[in-house]
Amino acid sequence: MIDKTITIEDLVEIIPGSVKYLMEQGIKCIACGEPIWGTLEEAAKEKGFNDKDISKFVSDLNNLNNGETKDETKRTIDIKKMNAG
Repeated sequence: MIDKTITIEDLVEIIPGSVKYLMEQGIKCIACGEPIWGTLEEAAKEKGFNDKDISKFVSDLNNLNNGETKDETKRTIDIKKMNAG
């Protein structure tokens, strides 16, 4: 479960798609060539986002994480079926 205190480094490791999501929100990390450190909350506040915005980011990122996890599991199952057949 992602929360606002997660470090950007951990977030990107857990949810690679978070880089694109954060860039779309105006929070650049890693992809711009100059990684930012600190927490999701700190990065968002530096860009002028409020607590309500940060809560939405946390919710969106948890949804993204759930979606990536489900897709990864589905791919693994499909590959196993292909190898068995």
